[in-house]
Amino acid sequence: MSELHVEVLGRELAPGAPADAEVHRLVAMAVGSAGIHDGHVAIEFVDGARIAELNAAHRAKEGPTDVLSFPVDEDGDPAGPRELGDIIISPEHTADLREAIVHGALHLVGMDHETDDGEMLAVQAEILSW
Repeated sequence: MSELHVEVLGRELAPGAPADAEVHRLVAMAVGSAGIHDGHVAIEFVDGARIAELNAAHRAKEGPTDVLSFPVDEDGDPAGPRELGDIIISPEHTADLREAIVHGALHLVGMDHETDDGEMLAVQAEILSW
């Protein structure tokens, strides 16, 4: 039986972050909305300088942002555990860490608020209301 594993890194940079159990619940609801119930997700809290570096390198956008997602194994691999990807959050640039976690996880499962007609943000709002 497979399960979802959520790894939290850099917690010292996010003193107001939800406890690991809450982080796991938020990620599970977000990826579960896409029918995914197993795999590994890493969430790392970083400072503004680090997220600005990643934003420039991967999105060609200058300056810090609140959350970045890096999907890895979009289709799953029957030979081993599914690596869903990484969520990078800058607490100093994030108003709501719970929202950033859900937002990042929805991106990992292929949702994109920049190209859909509001579906991703509607799912995000619904999950956060639970």
